[in-house]
Amino acid sequence: MLSTELKTQIQGAYSRFLDAKGLKPRYGQRLMIAEIAKVLGAIKTDDEGKRSGDPAVVAVEAGTGTGKTVAYCLAAIPTAKAAGKRLVVATATVALQEQIVHKDLPDLMRNSGLNFSFALAKGRGRYLCLSKLDLLLQEGQAQSSTAQLFAEEGFKIDVDEQSQKLFTGMIEKLAGNKWDGDRDSWPEELEDADWARLTTDHSQCTSRHCPNFQQCAFYKAREGMGKVDVIVTNHDMVLADLALGGGAVLPDPRETFYVFDEGHHLPDKAIGHFAHFTRLRSTADWLEQTAKNLSKLLAQHPLPGDLGRLIEQVPELARAIKTQQQFMFSACEQLADFKPGEDMEGRERPRHRFVGGRVPEHLTEMGLELKKGFSKLTELFTGLTEKLKEAMDGEATIGIASHQAEEWYPLFGSLLARAQGNWELWLAFTAEDPEDSPPMARWLSLAESGALFDIEVNASPILAAETLRRSLWNVAHGALVTSATLTALGTFDRYRMRAGLPKVAVTAVVPSPFHHADAGVLRVPDLKADPRDAVAHTAAIIRDLPALVEGSRGTLVLFSSRKQMKEVFDGLDRDWRKRVFIQGNLSKQETLNKHKARVDGGESSVLFGLASFAEGVDLPGAYCEHVVIAKIPFAVPDDPVEAALAEWIEARGGNPFMEISVPDASLRLVQACGRLLRTEEDRGTITLLDRRLVTQRYGKAILNALPPFRREIT
Repeated sequence: MLSTELKTQIQGAYSRFLDAKGLKPRYGQRLMIAEIAKVLGAIKTDDEGKRSGDPAVVAVEAGTGTGKTVAYCLAAIPTAKAAGKRLVVATATVALQEQIVHKDLPDLMRNSGLNFSFALAKGRGRYLCLSKLDLLLQEGQAQSSTAQLFAEEGFKIDVDEQSQKLFTGMIEKLAGNKWDGDRDSWPEELEDADWARLTTDHSQCTSRHCPNFQQCAFYKAREGMGKVDVIVTNHDMVLADLALGGGAVLPDPRETFYVFDEGHHLPDKAIGHFAHFTRLRSTADWLEQTAKNLSKLLAQHPLPGDLGRLIEQVPELARAIKTQQQFMFSACEQLADFKPGEDMEGRERPRHRFVGGRVPEHLTEMGLELKKGFSKLTELFTGLTEKLKEAMDGEATIGIASHQAEEWYPLFGSLLARAQGNWELWLAFTAEDPEDSPPMARWLSLAESGALFDIEVNASPILAAETLRRSLWNVAHGALVTSATLTALGTFDRYRMRAGLPKVAVTAVVPSPFHHADAGVLRVPDLKADPRDAVAHTAAIIRDLPALVEGSRGTLVLFSSRKQMKEVFDGLDRDWRKRVFIQGNLSKQETLNKHKARVDGGESSVLFGLASFAEGVDLPGAYCEHVVIAKIPFAVPDDPVEAALAEWIEARGGNPFMEISVPDASLRLVQACGRLLRTEEDRGTITLLDRRLVTQRYGKAILNALPPFRREIT
């Protein structure tokens, strides 16, 4: 039970915060604080302070405007401190991470009377690697560096004039303490290709052996995490830490309270974390190049002892695996019937899915040979990196100096990571699925590879429930999941299944502060066209859209298909098209900025977008007075993970359409409708161009799960 002392502390902090800000208490926010404190503040512990009872998990759905961050921080920070635990707040997006660290937590410290410390934990890939920057700026290094042999591993040394200017500017800002090496604090937007040359990953990092270790931006940032009360990070970092057993990068889960904000993303993030893929043609090319590079390396540096012995084995093995890769490519090419299709972002993804995750026997046999080959290659590269570590430590005489080992380690670390990634793919691709568990989804995709095409081999879990249950919920001292969209069709059933929430998990929906019936109207006009007839439905949208959105300053039109989006755009009158910004022509942020600028200039503006514009896009006030949704956003029918999940549910006697497709579509539709009201002052219209909402039984269930706007159904 929540102690009186802790309850008083939380209530006092909330009152002080409201008084300092001149705010009135929000009913939903108060309810959320109470629900979190009730669960996390009543955890039973043993003599060592470890949780002794059932998993302590609470899931709270709280709509936009509730003030979720303030609610969970006011409840969780005092609770974690009272229990002697750390608090890890994980988000799905960098934008929310930055907001919590730079705005919400400082605001809370100033105004609540709570005393706590906090730090931001980002992955290594967000920080500059000084050694790589040094390498790029050293004149003549391109000619002498061993890295020249490994250009395709990302060690591209040649620097053009523009890059030279950028890199020199970085050195100057670092030297003048005007930049901390964090990509997100660099004043201009950095191209991914430029940044990739400047950062590193764990496989390439020489850690304390690096001559720049003391100045390393990543390790400096890590130092600040050691003793703080609150660590703000992202879902991916938590999952990576848990995959290493927990406590490797972040605090030990048994000593941690977790908050997963934007928590509806967590199951998909977990699936992605354990999904694997490889491209057959490009991997075969990589193997051939690796064999050539290491043969050249041995010719340049005759190496005695274990290091030379290990390197000597690689070229022959790499070429043997390459031959097996080519056999696999031919077999896949002959077998696959690549069907055209789009993913949720409208990208073309021709695929061949193995029904039930069952791979034909001859492909499995080839996959087992590749698994064996990559296992051996991984073993060799592991041995090589170990020897290089010994040389850097001065523990072994292997024929090269420590500075040479420092130069070689990132190269061989990169080779090890790629070999290991291929081994993990073939392990998952050929594994026998346990009878009582969901199978892996396995499929082939067509991919571009320069002038030629490539075949991508994929294996992915279809549910992350068991992984999350085993690695997170059952281990953590306590956890909160929150989002504006956790329920589907009014229940937590979908989320419980996908996230593996424990049976004892407490769930709650707290009311939104928005008065939907006063603020907005939900229209379902009769277009006289069934969305299942793509041609007629597209023609009807082209015909009626200009009149539907007349009078709105900012309009967001959301499509489920890139093909339909482009056809509607192309079919509109040329003059009317001038007011439309269509997703994909510019970056997402540039598109939104141009839309806002046009509205600010007094003109009407229309955004055409896909799934990523239906969530996380914040367009308050005049920027979005009208949301038009082309059709119920059912999942892309040929998505291999969803199709495999549907098969598994059907095989167990379930109804995948009602258990998966309808709840998922309901959730996406609620997210899309959430673009309209971003503040309590916002007003506007939502128009759904899909009559199935009123003609089909499932449509009525979806309609009734939407926010309670006034309805106009014609």
